[in-house]
Amino acid sequence: MGNKFKHIGIVGCSAEGAALCYKTICNKSTKLLGKHVHPEVSMHTHSLSKYVSHLNSDNLPGVAKLILSSAQKLKLQGADFIICPDNTIHQAFQYVEEDLPLPWVHIAKVVVKTAKIKDYKKLGILGTKWLIESDVYPEQIEKLNLQWELPTKDEINETNRIIMDELVYGKFKPNSVAYFQQIIENLKEKKCDAIILGCTEIPLIIDDINSALPTLNSNYLLAEAAIKLAIQ
Repeated sequence: MGNKFKHIGIVGCSAEGAALCYKTICNKSTKLLGKHVHPEVSMHTHSLSKYVSHLNSDNLPGVAKLILSSAQKLKLQGADFIICPDNTIHQAFQYVEEDLPLPWVHIAKVVVKTAKIKDYKKLGILGTKWLIESDVYPEQIEKLNLQWELPTKDEINETNRIIMDELVYGKFKPNSVAYFQQIIENLKEKKCDAIILGCTEIPLIIDDINSALPTLNSNYLLAEAAIKLAIQ
């Protein structure tokens, strides 16, 4: 039955984010397509340390080279299009866009389009320090005439620590959950009406149930977009 569907290629970065995206694709597909049915999925990941090294040295062309390498391998595996469940490395997209061997579903475009459909006006952005200090989300938000807000510098540094020292290793500490919840409360006070979970590990600890604002789960929304494209 899977031969009817397009083959999804996943450019992975961190294990937790990539695995969550893969599981979401498979689990959500069965609800749409029938028991045990999901599109064919392939994944390639380089060592996370290689990405971190390039990000720490502000070497976005180096990040792009890793992305392109994964994309080329996924094409050889038969993928029809590519997704990347990692918001941070999308800041290198401009360096790789013209060389990609397959169509790419851009995570920030998917998330912000959803925000527009839901009629949100001002979006708080959560994610790694690299992501928050980039224009990955602000560029897409402003294209759709929406507003955005960031946490404070201290909050950005601490959320980055939690993500990179805890979440990417599958460590979910109650005090870290509480810290994210407080940041969302602070963004709500700044008139945000929704929060972008702009790191694909954040949904492992924050969702609509424990958040003071509606959440835009970038991991889930990307997986959902991939399924829709695969079964067209």
